[in-house]
Amino acid sequence: MIDEVAQVLRDTAEIAIRPRFRRLTGDDVHEKEPGDLVTVADREAEKLIAHGLREILDIPVVGEESVAEDPSLLAALGEKACWLVDPIDGTSNFVAGRAEYAVMAALLRDGEPVAGWILLPETGQLYVAEQGSGAFRDGTRIQRPAPPAGIERLRGAAPTRRLTPEGRAELSAAGTSFASLGPGTLSAGVNYTRILDGDFDFVLYQRSLPWDHAAGTLLLAEAGGVSIRPDGSPYRLAAGQNALLLNAADQARCRAVQAVLWGNRG
Repeated sequence: MIDEVAQVLRDTAEIAIRPRFRRLTGDDVHEKEPGDLVTVADREAEKLIAHGLREILDIPVVGEESVAEDPSLLAALGEKACWLVDPIDGTSNFVAGRAEYAVMAALLRDGEPVAGWILLPETGQLYVAEQGSGAFRDGTRIQRPAPPAGIERLRGAAPTRRLTPEGRAELSAAGTSFASLGPGTLSAGVNYTRILDGDFDFVLYQRSLPWDHAAGTLLLAEAGGVSIRPDGSPYRLAAGQNALLLNAADQARCRAVQAVLWGNRG
């Protein structure tokens, strides 16, 4: 199944996404809500992926764009099994002609991801994980190096678009403790691959919609990483979609970042 799903994502990228990269017209781009873009590529890709996944395993498919049109579809996350799809993660990058976007899918059982896929169409890199079997990049098992010796050497990202001015100021002050703390790539999928590749030690999110994080949190966990809430509780897909989420490369880095951001709360 791992390879079959990967092929669905690759085929969809070549049919519906990459031919439109840097070729979108004004009529191809719309706003679902202020600042939240969707393109004809998102919608066509989701339909193709959904069809391909049902051919592999005929269970409900929950896609970002279909949920935007019919929020009741989220109820399928509580089914015994379902697919979860983000056809283009980082649509604003895609619209702007930046290559930092991803295609993501996850298989959920009892509401938790048991397999996840992140494809970076412009590089062809594929990241996959199956629960209990490790995380892989292009067929090679991912192993992160040992953590840096000090907090001042950690590199992180924290998207700030949804923060208040006060929140941005607080985050900026906290960021002085680290080697770097920037906004990241504006794509959750790409940010997860940057943690897996060693470019980031942690990423902090202000919200955690399921299609943005199901595949990435599983990949991170299978590579030895952690995803937690401010109180230290583990990330759960169905709860707290507007709550803070900290992803870190391992427990040591997680504790160090917690101490700076939340004073070791939890």
